[in-house]
Amino acid sequence: MGQKTVTRADLAESVYSSVGLSRTESAKLVERVLDLMSDALVKGEAVKLSSFGSFHVRSKSLRIGRNPKTGEEVPILPRRVLVFKPSNVLKTKINKSMVGTVK
Repeated sequence: MGQKTVTRADLAESVYSSVGLSRTESAKLVERVLDLMSDALVKGEAVKLSSFGSFHVRSKSLRIGRNPKTGEEVPILPRRVLVFKPSNVLKTKINKSMVGTVK
């Protein structure tokens, strides 16, 4: 199974071929959308893309971890993490693509 990473350039090229904007305008549009999404997430707002999924930031509190090599306890500092929850439409699409590929 060949794995490919979708890049900003791929998204801009797709917008260019689908919408008909110039390549420069398409790249600016993709950048603007990603900027708006990241700005909203930094503010702690959720970002929902219909039929795709939602992104939100979750706060994790201080906890004690353990170094697996030495067994030494180490504090893991509080932090915020990005969480993605796929929509049921996306889950269904992914699972339908698996039908017939399982051996």
